[in-house]
Amino acid sequence: MALLEVTDVHTFYGNIEALKGVSLSVNEGEIVTLIGSNGAGKSTTLRSISGLTPPREGSIKFDGTEIGEIPPQEVVGMGIALSPEGRHVFPRMTVRENLDLGAYLRKDRDGIDRDRERVYALFPRLKERERQKAGTMSGGEQQMLAIGRALMPNPKLLLLDEPSMGIAPILVERIYETIAEINRQGTTILLVEQNANYALDVSKRGYVLETGTIALDDESPKLRTNPEVQKAYLGA
Repeated sequence: MALLEVTDVHTFYGNIEALKGVSLSVNEGEIVTLIGSNGAGKSTTLRSISGLTPPREGSIKFDGTEIGEIPPQEVVGMGIALSPEGRHVFPRMTVRENLDLGAYLRKDRDGIDRDRERVYALFPRLKERERQKAGTMSGGEQQMLAIGRALMPNPKLLLLDEPSMGIAPILVERIYETIAEINRQGTTILLVEQNANYALDVSKRGYVLETGTIALDDESPKLRTNPEVQKAYLGA
């Protein structure tokens, strides 16, 4: 059974329809990617799933439960965490404080400590910078922190929004290696990315979003060799 099922979702900003009947699914243990150009509706899809911009129509089911109208903090409590586009770390707080904020719904001290150590093992640089204020770190380090913070609620499903945006190429590779490792450790991932090369490399399946609708969906290796996808998103 699919862990996440999005069916015919219509999401609006005021009178503007950003998602025009989006349907997609993510099975347990998969990395699924959503690729598309700027303004296609990729971030809105993640915001709809996480409860930040609830859909006006359609269904979003997580683990068999309808979550389309549930507030964001309850969505986190059910096991979905978002690492947002643009990182949004708390600049005046330290790395450690940012991570601990990610676990704000949890009461299990030992589990929180264990998950913090897991984040430090995935991103050793965060351990080195544990007491540093997040606002003084590089874009790549802030991205690591945003992903680490999203792992602190110990989610079943991790939503990653543009993890490569504005980051030095050498760090993008590092972050993608870590995304693959997070998945190997058992976290299901829905990944939104403009850098289709990296996204299709790491994912099992993909959806191509164009102006609020799903234009294509297939296994990632097939999308990679699809002439339309190559021309539009892979710079071929």
